[in-house]
Amino acid sequence: MASAAANLFVAILGFAGGLGVGSALVALLIVLDVIPRLAQLAYAYRKSIWFETAVVCGAVFWSLADFLDWRLMLPRSGTLAVIGSFDGIFVGMLGAALTEVMNVIPILAKRMRLSRYMVSLVMAMLLGKVTGSLFDWLVFQWMDDAS
Repeated sequence: MASAAANLFVAILGFAGGLGVGSALVALLIVLDVIPRLAQLAYAYRKSIWFETAVVCGAVFWSLADFLDWRLMLPRSGTLAVIGSFDGIFVGMLGAALTEVMNVIPILAKRMRLSRYMVSLVMAMLLGKVTGSLFDWLVFQWMDDAS
C-alpha cells in the first residue's frame, strides 16, 4: 500500500513539474514574441503555423527521446566536439537574446552607474561564463566519473 502511495505521489509530482516547465516555456515564447518575431524576420506571416508546429513537434520528439532513452550510436571523437559546439552556440545565443530583449545590461549599467564601463562589464560577463563552463567541463565532469 505504501509503495502504491509513493508511486502515485511521484506520478503527481512529475506531472506537476511537467506542467510547471511547460507553462514556463509557453510563457517565455509568448512574452518574448518568439514565433511572431521569427515569422516577421522570415517574411512568412501566413506560415507562422509552421513555426508553431515545429516548436511543438520538437518538444514532443525530444521529450519522447528522453523518456524512452533513445541513443544515437555515433563516433565519439569528432561528433562530441561538433555537438558540444552547437549546444554552446545555442545556449549562448539564447542567453544573449534574452539579455538583449529584456534590456538587462543597459538597466544594470544605468542603475549601478557603470555606463562608462559597458565594454568591461560585457567582457567580465563573457569571461565569467567561459571560465565557469570550462571549469564545469574540465573539473566537475571528471569528478562525477571518479565517484
